[in-house]
Order: sequence, then structure tokens, then C-alpha cells
Amino acid sequence: MTNSRVLISGAGIGGPALAFWLVKRGFEVTVVERAAEPREGGYKVDVRGSATEVLRKMGLLAAAQAADTGMQQITYVKKDGAPIAKLPADLLMGRRGDDLEIMRWDLSRILHDATEGDVEYVWGDSIAGLTDGPDGVDVTFEKGAPRRFDYVVGADGLHSLTRRTVLGDTPLNHLGAYISIFSVPNDLGVVREELFYSRPGRLIFAYAMEADQPARVGMVFASPEVAYDRRDPEAQKQLVRDAFAGQGWRSDEFLDAMDQAPDFYFDSMSQVELPSWSSGRVVLLGDAAHCPSPASGQGTSLALVGAYVLGQHLGEPDGFATYESAMRTYVEKNLAFGRKMVKDMVPGGRLNIAFRNYGMRTLRFHPQKEKVIDKVLAPMHEAANAITV
Repeated sequence: MTNSRVLISGAGIGGPALAFWLVKRGFEVTVVERAAEPREGGYKVDVRGSATEVLRKMGLLAAAQAADTGMQQITYVKKDGAPIAKLPADLLMGRRGDDLEIMRWDLSRILHDATEGDVEYVWGDSIAGLTDGPDGVDVTFEKGAPRRFDYVVGADGLHSLTRRTVLGDTPLNHLGAYISIFSVPNDLGVVREELFYSRPGRLIFAYAMEADQPARVGMVFASPEVAYDRRDPEAQKQLVRDAFAGQGWRSDEFLDAMDQAPDFYFDSMSQVELPSWSSGRVVLLGDAAHCPSPASGQGTSLALVGAYVLGQHLGEPDGFATYESAMRTYVEKNLAFGRKMVKDMVPGGRLNIAFRNYGMRTLRFHPQKEKVIDKVLAPMHEAANAITV
């Protein structure tokens, strides 16, 4: 495959991971990213099951494990902040074997560092147009000069421009909730601990790794789909305020800190479901192809596994079909898990919350609590290991 040129749109997780495998096969790889430089900030993500095997094959598992968040405890709190239940994080989050939890930018940095010597990274630019032909794809950029590539890969997330360009406006499957994540001053009094607070149709989670580092806050609220401008963070912040003002615990403090947060993030809990992930010489990867929503905790793993599978078959006769065939069952199981989990994240009523809190409060006394959690999280483990790499 020497001299075959591939353009990857998106320098998050899937893009650099795919570049890693393509370089090994002799492709010339360019990664274009709208951000002006590698992004910091973000939130913690899980790498589970088959995805940890991909990191091992890349020789990067040890580096990822060294950057593990090391979360020790999950604590559920009441409206006044008093603890309801304290449980070991590994038990409650269902981490088994080599499963790990890592800040998204740490994993992105590891992947970037592993590829930057062999890959052309173009920062601060993005695809403006694609013309797909029998001998290549002519690409225009917002800033750079036009270029031709043999293949183009869209690894540009839930709202993929590449997907819209080649497949048109494909509607997202809204799961009935929205999520916001941002940094706040760490006056929570916790280190490597995550706090959960629930109200009907709302969830706040907050965690910190070190006492001298910012804490991260997540706010999830149930809502039918609403129209908002993705380029207007102030309008998005107002949606969060409307959902959480006066809801107790530290909700109002977090809302005040939100205005100063340098890394405010807001989006819908939505999934991408497509009959095909490619068109001509253009193919989609990760969330652009099959976002399972943040509720699944599997988006990063899907991107890593998808990069590995696509990296083995891109450029082969029927390579895109082989990639999709290998991934489809794995993806569908994780989409199903995401749909289930979003309902658990935002319980609908006080009775649901009371029942859940009672279960968490009594779980630590259960003589077979590991088996109880394994049974509850069996769909997650099945989804995370639904492909062999």
C-alpha cells in the first residue's frame, strides 16, 4: 500500500489510532483537526474489554495504565451533601482485568505522541468539500490548499461534517437527555473520589483526582429534543441553568462556576445509527459512524477497536464492507447498552431514586456483592467483549 494517501478528519481518539495502524501498512497519512492544537480538558473515559487488547497490540497499554485516573470511591450524597453510600469505584463501575479509566486528553496525547513522527498533523483547519471520484478524493479545506487523497476517513465525532458531506443530513437518535461537563475549583474535599447526586430527571456527578487540580462536574437532565445553536455556549449554559437552578446540594455553586469554566461542554445524549458507514472512497469511524452516546461509556472503546479493524482492511478490495461486517454486531450491542444506561442515569421519579439509594446503601453489606454487580453489568461486559481482535 506504499504511496497510498489517506486523509483522516479528527485528531481525537479514533483518528490517531487509525493513523497508527495505517502507517504500519505503508500508507501516507494526514490528520486534519479543526482545533488549533491538541486539546486539553475534557472528561474521563473507559477503555474496556476488546479495546484494552487493541492498546496492548499497539504497545500502549502500559502507558495508558500509568495514566489511569485511579478512582478509589463512589459516594452517593443527599440534598444536604451527607453521604448515602460509599462503595469501591472498581466494584461499582464494573472494571475487570485490564479495563481502565483515563482522562480523554491523556489517551489522546498518548496516541498523538505514538504517531506524530510518522503522520502529518494539520491543526486549525478542516474539510470544506469532497469530490469523490474513481481514482481518488479531491478535498478542499477551509484554509489550506486543495489536495487529492486515495481515501478519506471521517473520525470527526457525533456531529461529523464528513458524514453530512457524503451522506447528507442523517438524523441523530435523541435518547431523551442532555449532558454538560465542565471544570470547577476543587473545594469538594475529595481526592480520587466521585460524587453522585440525583433528583427526578436529573443527575449531577463530580470528581477530582488531586486536591490541587480542578474538579470536573457533569450535569445530565432528561428532556425532549430542543433546538439550540451549537455555536452559542451562552444559550447552552442557560439550558443547564434552567434544569438545575435550586435543585440542592452544590447545584447553584456549580452553575456559578460554569461561567468561568474554560472547558464547558454541552451536547445531547444521542446515537448515530446508519445502514452503511462508507460511500465510495470515504468511510466513517468512531462516533461519526456509530456514536453509542456518553451513557454507554463505550464510545472510546468503539473508536479504538474500529480503528484497529479499519486499519487492517482499508485499501483492500471490499475493505470497507469487511470492516463493517466485522464491527456491526459489536456496535449494535453497545448501542443497545447505551439506550439502557441513559434511563438509569436520569431516574424518572423520587421512588426510583429512593429505591436505587436503598440498594446502594445496603450493597456494601451484601456477602456476594461482586456477583450482584456482575449480574447487573453483564450487558456491559458482553458488549465490551462482543468482538475478538
